[in-house]
Amino acid sequence: MIHTIVTIRNLPKMPPIKPKRNSNKKDIIISKAARLFRDKGFAATSMRDLAENVGVEAASLYNHIQSKAEILQEICFRVANLLTTHLEKVKTDTQLNAIGKIEAILKMHIDQMLKNRDEAHVADREWRHLPEPYLSNFKAQRKAYRQWLAYIIHEGIENKEIKPIDPPTAVIIMLHSISCIESWHRSEQKIPEAQLEKNMITILIDGLKCAG
Repeated sequence: MIHTIVTIRNLPKMPPIKPKRNSNKKDIIISKAARLFRDKGFAATSMRDLAENVGVEAASLYNHIQSKAEILQEICFRVANLLTTHLEKVKTDTQLNAIGKIEAILKMHIDQMLKNRDEAHVADREWRHLPEPYLSNFKAQRKAYRQWLAYIIHEGIENKEIKPIDPPTAVIIMLHSISCIESWHRSEQKIPEAQLEKNMITILIDGLKCAG
């Protein structure tokens, strides 16, 4: 019932990403761009749109950034690095069992979708527009991240903490569920953030646990 999964010694290492130097003005530009990319999509957003939102002439943007693609790169890897750093800490935490590790990782994802909505949404939905070599690097990091999540679930299955399910499928279901928090943001009758997180963790974690 359990599909073959990569063994721990064969799991890829997370590709290192070197963040660029940020200025306060650049941070403002990236923040405004993230909102535009979320609302309109990366492809439909122009540098003129961004300049109008920042309140400067389009030519002035180039004093801080080289291109729209550079902004997308900053956003995607900023989010990816944050999640990867957290996963690296969690997966080596000897105080947590597999269920505890998965719960800690899911809480981090939910927190990003709730409190860092724009950038998290863009990194989740618009990464396919990254230019090379950043696209390949991001895909490699994304793949490695999901493989580590699947491996933690695999360990939980081996230790009888988690039901005998297919780990990669479980990862897809969990991450896609969290991605749908965007619908909660748009809801006119949404429940409080804390209640949403509690409900999601209960549903996702209880679905993994072995009975008893």
